[in-house]
Amino acid sequence: MSLYNIAPVTVDDYRAIAKRRLPRFLFDYIDGGANREEILARNCDDFAAITLKQRVMRNVDSVDTSTQLFGQSMAMPAVLAPVGMAGLFRRRGETQAARAAERCGIPFATSTVGICPVDEVAAASRQPIWFQLYMLRDRDFVVEMLNRAAAAGVETLLFTVDLPVAGMRQRDYRNGMLGGGLPGKLSKLAQLLSSPQWVYDVGLRGKPHTFGNVADKVSDPNDLDLYKTFIDGQFDPTCTWDDIAWLRQQWAGKLVIKGVMEADDARAAIDCGADGIVVSNHGGRQLDGISSSIGKLPSVAAAVDKRCTILLDSGVRNGIDIAKAIALGADSVMLGRPWVYAMAARGEQGVVDLLTMINREIELAMALMGVNRVEEITQELIDSQPV
Repeated sequence: MSLYNIAPVTVDDYRAIAKRRLPRFLFDYIDGGANREEILARNCDDFAAITLKQRVMRNVDSVDTSTQLFGQSMAMPAVLAPVGMAGLFRRRGETQAARAAERCGIPFATSTVGICPVDEVAAASRQPIWFQLYMLRDRDFVVEMLNRAAAAGVETLLFTVDLPVAGMRQRDYRNGMLGGGLPGKLSKLAQLLSSPQWVYDVGLRGKPHTFGNVADKVSDPNDLDLYKTFIDGQFDPTCTWDDIAWLRQQWAGKLVIKGVMEADDARAAIDCGADGIVVSNHGGRQLDGISSSIGKLPSVAAAVDKRCTILLDSGVRNGIDIAKAIALGADSVMLGRPWVYAMAARGEQGVVDLLTMINREIELAMALMGVNRVEEITQELIDSQPV
């Protein structure tokens, strides 16, 4: 049976359809990780190694997956994570994802290096979106972006701290997305020609194909290589916690530090005034050979000791994974690859359908663990976990 004829249910189903639909260099960009991609696999494997307790003879007639995060009511403990270039996976992809998140009652975070600018994404949703930013060398531009986000109605800033330099993502070189000269360009052209649905939906109808938030910073807004050169040159390897303290002074809204993996870094983020942290290894896209995010969550949660909100990303693929993360100390998770696979495969409706399924998985997991409220999912429901 053709992948296009199946009724996708799981993240793997949507991934399979996305792989058929996207040019290879775009699929590899979202699907790949750093170096040998060992941590990419470990992120998911460590979730699978955690076992839950099934409890019986409890009254679970009123299971409710809703929760609150930074004062915002949510239908389930999940946020759509910021993903760079999401607007190339489906026409104006960030706006489709923002609408899907609104329909499902959860927040959407848009990326600094999204195709659609923050103003466009915010206008697509009736609920406030979140905005993700890096510490760039040009501090005036950082302030400019903060002001632009605030003007668009953003109340929650995700600040990524695990990218002082870009990781070694070898797939991006192998498929010609990065480097490769003329052979690389010819390879990308061949990949585009083999993806006619993408060419029509995104290539022709999804313009402009610019990084909307930084379009004014490059001389040719149609040259993605120039954007990459600009962004790579702006990553700041000199950044320290003092810069985060400066950022806290510039931003009046909620500040969430994304990319924390160690207890002392979590405490440092709180000391700088962070309202929340994201335990994250950047989806396995930065440093290979490290621990999974879920493996680090318990020690970080213990260090934080409820002094700030904790989110987790990297490796979450279903509602049972979300239940495991909540039990080990997270207040919510962030979903990155799953929503992009779904959007690439089936657009906005694909994201809605996937999120609806994930919410149902959380609901069933809670009922079978004998709890009715998200706050009742505690470490007591963990049967075993990797050491």
